[in-house]
Amino acid sequence: MTIEAPVTSSAEPAPPQREPSRALEIVVRTGGIVVSVVAAVLTAFLELFLSPLRIGGIPIGVAVLATVVANVALSWFAVTTVGRRWGLGVPWAVWTLIMFFAAGVRTTEGDYLISGDNWVALVMILVGSLTFAVYMYRLILKRPPVTKQ
Repeated sequence: MTIEAPVTSSAEPAPPQREPSRALEIVVRTGGIVVSVVAAVLTAFLELFLSPLRIGGIPIGVAVLATVVANVALSWFAVTTVGRRWGLGVPWAVWTLIMFFAAGVRTTEGDYLISGDNWVALVMILVGSLTFAVYMYRLILKRPPVTKQ
């Protein structure tokens, strides 16, 4: 008595892989830009509110740390969802404009949102913009993957 293994045909074609539709790609990219802009606005205001935080009258730099973490996350999200390097520019511009507005425009009472003696806020603006710039610089230095044709 011999036991025979079932015969399988290796000549069967593999199921075709569907490419994502162009419309879905546009929706994802647009949604990524919108979400990254909203996140940039929210994190910018959160960072502005954290900048005058003090413990025992001494300013702490928690806003600077929050800025670095948030801007790296924003950069990664924007580039990943858009799929292009230019996706980083939109949240970077929005975040920077909010910071410039906060530092340079007076309220109706004549006050600035960020005063010149708030070193935490000034460092936060510098480090936040540098975080975007360093992320972009690293993307520029990264070589695109080589595709075989």
